[in-house]
Amino acid sequence: MTAEAFGIRKPLTCSYDEALSRVPEALQKEGFGVLTEIDVSATLKKKLEVDFRRYKILGACNPSFAHRALQDELEIGVLMPCNVIVYEGDDGNAVVVGVDPVQTMAAKGSDAIREIAGEVRTKLARALDAVAEG
Repeated sequence: MTAEAFGIRKPLTCSYDEALSRVPEALQKEGFGVLTEIDVSATLKKKLEVDFRRYKILGACNPSFAHRALQDELEIGVLMPCNVIVYEGDDGNAVVVGVDPVQTMAAKGSDAIREIAGEVRTKLARALDAVAEG
């Protein structure tokens, strides 16, 4: 399975630190806030005493879309928030990948959920494009 199968992938020409500073701002411009941040490399070091590349998972939420989706399907919350990962690639540049809600939320959802997933995907893709453009 290729990386693209997991979501909307954007290899960047900037550092990991720069990407981490760009992502929240780009998401905010599309109506998302970052609710959670998981430092995967720090967690693996602490729990398993292993080194891992710099890698963070950001949990992004657009309250309007979340509210609409929850009104239609109460248990859709299991697929929230929308995860966006930032990691340091083998070349030292950052890579950013956002979940594709069309592959997750819409896969088994109602017509309303499929519509919301498409709108969320458009906004996430636009945010990730903005990060890639710098």
